[in-house]
Parts: sequence; C-alpha cells; structure tokens
Amino acid sequence: MEEIKKILEEILNIDLIGATLSNPRKKEEIVKVKVRPVLIKDVLFFQCETHKNRQVFHENYEYEQALHILTQDMELFRQMQIETKEFQYTVLVSKKGKVTIQKKRTKGEKRQAELSHNRTKNYILKEGIQVPFLQDLGVMTADGKVVRSKFDKFRQINRFLEFIEDILPQLAKDREVTILDFGCGKSYLTFAMYYYLHELKHYDIRIIGLDLKKDVIANCNQLSEKYGYEKLKFLEGNIADYTGVEEVDMVVTLHACDTATDFALAKAVGWNAKVILSVPCCQHEVNGQIQNEILRPVLKYGLIKERMSALITDALRAEYLEGEGYDAQILEFIDMEHTPKNILIRAIKTGKKKNNKEQIERCREFLQIHPTLGELLQ
Repeated sequence: MEEIKKILEEILNIDLIGATLSNPRKKEEIVKVKVRPVLIKDVLFFQCETHKNRQVFHENYEYEQALHILTQDMELFRQMQIETKEFQYTVLVSKKGKVTIQKKRTKGEKRQAELSHNRTKNYILKEGIQVPFLQDLGVMTADGKVVRSKFDKFRQINRFLEFIEDILPQLAKDREVTILDFGCGKSYLTFAMYYYLHELKHYDIRIIGLDLKKDVIANCNQLSEKYGYEKLKFLEGNIADYTGVEEVDMVVTLHACDTATDFALAKAVGWNAKVILSVPCCQHEVNGQIQNEILRPVLKYGLIKERMSALITDALRAEYLEGEGYDAQILEFIDMEHTPKNILIRAIKTGKKKNNKEQIERCREFLQIHPTLGELLQ
C-alpha cells in the first residue's frame, strides 16, 4: 500500500477539507471512516470518525499516528474520496490490490477547513448558504435559514446526499450519466441529487423523475425550468409501465408504496443499472401472506407481524439483488425518531451473482410467501 501511504503523506495537513474511506472489502463491522483536521490548543490533529455497528466513534491523532492508522484502514476499503483546498482525489483499490488515483483541481470558490474540535453537524448542503430549490420547496428562508418545522426534511436531504457521495466512484465522469427516480413526489431529493451532482460535483447527468400525480409533476417541471436544469425532467407515469430508456446508470426509488418498489428494482436490474438506492414504503404484501405454525404465537400480534413482514420483505429484496449480481446492503437512512421508514437498500453492480436461490426458496416456503420481486425477476 505504498501508493496509499504516499497520497496520505501529501494530504494530511491543514489544507485538508476531509477524506472518506468507504466501500468495505468485506461486510465487517467498520463500514466507513471519515477524517478531517482539527486544532486543539493550537496543535494540529486529525479526527477520525469511524462508523461501526451503527455507532460512530471519534478519535484524534497527530500526524504520524493518523498516517499509520489510515494506511492500515485502507486495507479494509476499496475507495477513498479526498478534498483539499486545491484538489479533489478519488482513490480506488481493485480486488487484486491495484491502486488507481484520480486527481483534479477544485473548481469554483475554494473551501476552508472547519478546524473546530466540537463542531456542529457538517452537512453537505449547509444552513446559511442559499439553495434556490430548498427555498421554493419551503425548507429554507430567503436568507438561507432552515425553517424549523422542516429541519427533519433538511437532515433527510443531507443524509441522502451522503449516500450519493459514497457511490460517486461508480458514476462515469467522461459521459452523460442517466438516473431514474421512481415515485419522486414533490422531489426534494431529486432536486438535491441534481444540484449536488451537477452544480457541486460537475457531473454531466440526466435525471428523469416519474410520479402518478399530474399536478406535482407540472410543478416540478416549472421549478426545473426556473433553475435552468436542462437535464432534469419530470414525467407522469407508472413505474411498472415505464419504457422510456433502454439502459440507465442509477435507479432511485424513494418511498414507492408496497410492490411499486419491487417493480422499480426489477426495472433497475433489467436496465443493468450500476447503482440502486431504494427506500421502501408500506410493505403490505408479505404481511397479507405470511403464515407459519411455529411462528403463530408471534404473528398473532398485529404490530409485530407488520414489522416482521416489512423487515423480511426488504431482506429478501436485498437477497434477490445479490442473486442478480449486485453487492447489496441494508442501511439506516435516517434516525427512527424522525421517520419509521428508515431503511435504505443500496446495491452496487458487481456482476458476481450469488448462488442463493435455494436458500431464498427455503425461506419463502417456510413463511408461505410469494414476494413480487422474485416473480418479476423470473
């Protein structure tokens, strides 16, 4: 890992804005590490934020120790995103250990590192900086302040953009990237995704938002035209029937109700989508099917049955995707205290299909269920 050590020696200084180690080689306890510089009593440290078992741990290290720990940590991950005052880096590590480093000069106004030891949450979209679509959608005031009643929505948008940030290495920079957003609704997250990828990260992207509500689609298209977002279009239509494209790079489905999520996932597989981000909603199907004599004492409680059914639905969705050649993870989208719909399925196309059909069938037969996604993928 000499190349990794060399790049860390180059960026571990006061000009570092931040670095994120992600995409773990194995599904182990540590899923992500973030690092940033901090000043403690005028001494430069590097704060490592380790995400482990749904908990976050912080440790501050001086240069030599930070260099050693981060070099070791990179043996656990396949990628590292780095931002400094002058440059942005993408570091990719192949399965065979080959290191690829992409470096480009930062465009636009140069950022300054936040060196405070105990800082407020470092959101991607920051309070105090005017973002037009957030103002029109009622999340932000004209002077960039977040509307208090909309702060949960503001946090949700930023959390979603963190997931987008993690999958950036999967998106091509040398051509147009096509993204489909099914069940986009008022499109808070659709606009955020376009703003982040196009305005902040300078990707050539085309996003198509699809929803059944005619008035919502009309309003979103008006806003898109107002902001000059030429490649952000909204269409009225059903997920199951949409045939407007033949191949896409990323499919996003946020709170598509019940089996609409399954149709979106099946479409994504059929389009050979490189990335799938799905936040399911209202999983009624399995709840209406599940039967098992052994589990009857548990399933007789309606609330327990409903929650078990939702969890089983999403776990099987992830398994079906792994059987189609995806590396699938089930992640916490946002804290349960803010919304019960807090699971996100993230799937990255690897092409390596998991031999899990027999296991899925045994589970399905044990519970006497027939998930729509399994039938669609057949």
